[in-house]
Amino acid sequence: MNTIHIVGLGPGDPRQVTLETRELLASGIPVLLRTRHHPSAEVLAPGAPNCDDLYRSGADFDSVYAAVAERACTMAAASDLIFAVPGHPLFAERAVSLILDRAAEAGLAARVYPAVSFVDVAAAALRFDFATVQVCDATAFRFDPRRPALVHQVYDRDTVTALKLALLDVLPAAHEVTLLSGLGTPEERIVRLPLETLDHRPFGYLDTLYVPAIDALDDLRRMDGLVDVVARLHAPDGCPWDREQTHESLRPHLLEESYEALEAIDRDDPTALTEELGDVLLQVLMHAEVGARNETFVLADVVEHIARKLISRHPHVFGEGSASTAEEVYQNWEQLKKKEKPRDSILDGVPQSLPALAASQSIQGRARRVGFDWPDIEGPLDKLREEIAEFAHADGASERADEFGDILFVLVNIADHLGIEAEQALRGANTKFRRRFAHVERLAADRGLDLRDLDLPALDALWDEAKAVERVGL
Repeated sequence: MNTIHIVGLGPGDPRQVTLETRELLASGIPVLLRTRHHPSAEVLAPGAPNCDDLYRSGADFDSVYAAVAERACTMAAASDLIFAVPGHPLFAERAVSLILDRAAEAGLAARVYPAVSFVDVAAAALRFDFATVQVCDATAFRFDPRRPALVHQVYDRDTVTALKLALLDVLPAAHEVTLLSGLGTPEERIVRLPLETLDHRPFGYLDTLYVPAIDALDDLRRMDGLVDVVARLHAPDGCPWDREQTHESLRPHLLEESYEALEAIDRDDPTALTEELGDVLLQVLMHAEVGARNETFVLADVVEHIARKLISRHPHVFGEGSASTAEEVYQNWEQLKKKEKPRDSILDGVPQSLPALAASQSIQGRARRVGFDWPDIEGPLDKLREEIAEFAHADGASERADEFGDILFVLVNIADHLGIEAEQALRGANTKFRRRFAHVERLAADRGLDLRDLDLPALDALWDEAKAVERVGL
């Protein structure tokens, strides 16, 4: 059985290549370099064949690494082979992983030799314990700004520009980063610079970027930063008001902030909506802190619950289910919800605290799913006329209130048939009335009139004038 000997050429300086690898490279076994663009390759394996041509012809990195692995296994089928890569063979070397997977299938043995990686020399250059450092690939970037990071594959300006933009999503432009070039070689350079200028220079294969962690209170573009701020408010030495809050005391704030977010949507005001959604999110975090203080639940429980629900109710995305239209997704959602939460009545689950119009529309919508509704708009229109007649003949306040409720209920059904959200429609009417009445007040004030002194015809005239001005957009 032939063997593929997989070795690492270290971070750059040939002196950092292990003695074992040096002896192997001098043994006469054929050598295949993943790339010749490495100082140790030029010194220890001059003239050895390489895979740089595959990088030039490959459509993407996955196809390149697959071709590299195929070439190595083909060569090893004829005789033992040394496959040499920069750095450590098992550190950010996708081609090595593929070779190890394919070697057994091809009837080949594979051995990986220890090596010095760029992390080793970076730790020595920066002179601190690397136990908490995350190592990131610039071409497939994932990053936690709360931990220091060492970023490799910063080999050209395009890659670095994309990396900088990703970092600027969570870090301030002035955040100081450190560029490590040619570590361990005579050309070693360590340059500290603000993140915003990161791509204002050329890059090469021996470059690495160090990104220090950001302080929790500076990490305010990520959820973690906000979570820390709220946790600090609820800490023993935090804010006395926050620490006194309960689910019950916070209840009106959750309702109020939700309505303010709805109002921002009604105004089509993205800036206001950004702020109001933040206020809604704050209420979620506040309730989570109360839950943690009461030892009933923590934020992770909230996050896990909704994540699991989304996954389980979207089998067409996360499983083997299928749904090609929004209606199919909705029907699947309802069926899955029934299995998860069996109820005695289809009307169960409509919150008692919903505003009356919204609750009515939700109740009637659920009844419609089992066919309990008029087939077209004529049915509820006839019913509306009937209810108005009954209201007109109602005797006493209690009966009038009852009949008036029936009228509203039928109006909601009509809205549902027409695809109108009743609660939103009434909110819009309220907004329109506020706007027009404010104009009436301005007209009266401009003319020195007191609305309380005007009779109904005069008030109607001002109202009609306000409507006319609104129509022409003045």
